[in-house]
Amino acid sequence: MRLATTILIVAAFAGMAGCGPGAGKDTPPLWILPDMKIQEKYKPQQESPLFPDRSASRRPVVGTVSRENYFADEGYHFGHSGGQYVGKNPVEINEITLRNGQKKFNVYCSPCHDRTASGGGIVGKRAGAVFQPANLHKQEIRDRNDGELYSIISDGRRIMSAYRNQISDYDRWTVIAYLRVLQRANGGKIDDVPENLRAGVR
Repeated sequence: MRLATTILIVAAFAGMAGCGPGAGKDTPPLWILPDMKIQEKYKPQQESPLFPDRSASRRPVVGTVSRENYFADEGYHFGHSGGQYVGKNPVEINEITLRNGQKKFNVYCSPCHDRTASGGGIVGKRAGAVFQPANLHKQEIRDRNDGELYSIISDGRRIMSAYRNQISDYDRWTVIAYLRVLQRANGGKIDDVPENLRAGVR
């Protein structure tokens, strides 16, 4: 009986010792399940046989933006800079830009504003008087800076939800570019169309 008790006491102390910090600060305790506390990886400035120069630290690929400087261009990411809305769309306007804007507009904007931006989307029709999307051809909306429209898409306004998480920065700017096309077409004149294309205008 005494032998069994002695064995249990020794085993208990041995188990408690296994839970301790070990011989020193750099010596980890006994981990049955390391849970990624111990893992094979290269640390900064270590050598690696995987590359000809034996350096584990690789140069970032071209175009990499650091996390610290990602929002350095305040106007591009937020639509305003220095307390003022951005006046001009910072994205280059070309066919690719407009086609992308059309695609995103039809997906995210047309359910409320319809594909012509007149505010007659299916959401408003079903909601009735409870929810009436804006007609984006109104002069007050035409007069708004591109930066303000970008801010509205990003953060929402009144009953409109924010779309910052659904639409990327670039896509939001292309949506605005395409909206300007719709606004121009809605209030355009035949003189706005190049002469060689006027015959196809109905």
